[in-house]
Amino acid sequence: MTKKDLDTRFSEAVDKALLMTQAALPQDVQLRLYAYYKQATFGTAKYNQSENFDLRNAFKTNAWMQISHISIDEAKEKYIEIIDSLTTK
Repeated sequence: MTKKDLDTRFSEAVDKALLMTQAALPQDVQLRLYAYYKQATFGTAKYNQSENFDLRNAFKTNAWMQISHISIDEAKEKYIEIIDSLTTK
């Protein structure tokens, strides 16, 4: 699989995810999708506690930091796998 193919598949998965409602997804799935998306688009998480750091952001940052050891391409693949598993049910 070429890089362009992966990027295209990732972009298509993001488009599918945008059509989903948050209420339809369990919170753990939302956090995993968030973490893989951030890793795929920004790379390794950097801990940055701001003044308006709340519990919600703490969970999101924690989810991202837990997978920060994987590559950008692997994060894209994991994101695609989750979206595919949700849309084929």
